[in-house]
Amino acid sequence: MIKQPPYLKKGDQIAIVCPAKKLPKPIDTGIEILQRWGLEVVLGETVIGSHHQFSGTDELRAKDIQRFLDDPSIKAIIAGRGGYGTIRIIDELDFTAFDENPKWLVGFSDITILLSHVFAQFEIQSIHGQMPYTFDESTPEALESLRKALFGENDTYTYQSEIECRDGNVEGILIGGNLTLLLAVEGSASEMSFDDKILFIEDVGEHEYSVDRMIRTLKRKGKLAKLKGLVVGAFNEVGEESIYFGQTPEEVIWEQVKSYNYPVCFGFPSGHIADNRAMVLGKSVSLAITTNNVTFKYS
Repeated sequence: MIKQPPYLKKGDQIAIVCPAKKLPKPIDTGIEILQRWGLEVVLGETVIGSHHQFSGTDELRAKDIQRFLDDPSIKAIIAGRGGYGTIRIIDELDFTAFDENPKWLVGFSDITILLSHVFAQFEIQSIHGQMPYTFDESTPEALESLRKALFGENDTYTYQSEIECRDGNVEGILIGGNLTLLLAVEGSASEMSFDDKILFIEDVGEHEYSVDRMIRTLKRKGKLAKLKGLVVGAFNEVGEESIYFGQTPEEVIWEQVKSYNYPVCFGFPSGHIADNRAMVLGKSVSLAITTNNVTFKYS
């Protein structure tokens, strides 16, 4: 039974922590926006912490997030930023209190580790969405999608893909996140089942060959065969090759899924981009694709 944390309401306390890299700049804009939504923001020690490239030692980062996982007065935990480091602390966290009283976990990129773990282990919904570090670069639409997700206002995303999609109309549970991190949790306690799910993937700064290797790995493991649908978000800032690889990330992905019969869309507005729309992982969604026109709706 998938668990949905209580939606937020004005006056609720939320926490900001940094489970991975340290913040290179203040997040005052992000805090102000959250406060304008009527939320009381509590800052973890890691928001100002520093240890090499991390926001604190592994011990400090684990202690910081553990404090808020256990605190019933905190109704959501938002990662200040991603980077690298969540995998170093995930196995040190105790989710007992969190499982008994779920709350929203929010973030993307490296935070995929955390979001995948709570669904794999506890079937608790979470939000892949903008973080305070990215708020000041965000489109208004992306921030509004995050607000709606947190406050329980179902959203619908529509767009026309510039890349050819495969038509179809399906409903299913949404899972996914950053492709690199989804591969990183394979074979661990944080690995999700992809069967009968609508999978969302995105990535940034990867070479085409790396995307090719990752998507082929998922296919070889049988993870792509029983999907209900595939939503491909932004694959941007692709690393330049000294010798041209010959395929874009989207072409690489299509080559590996074209033999299946589920709907596939490309260019979905989510990922390491300004228009990073919130994706409520673990929630039932409908995906309708007709002649590159995509409609994505929360059930």
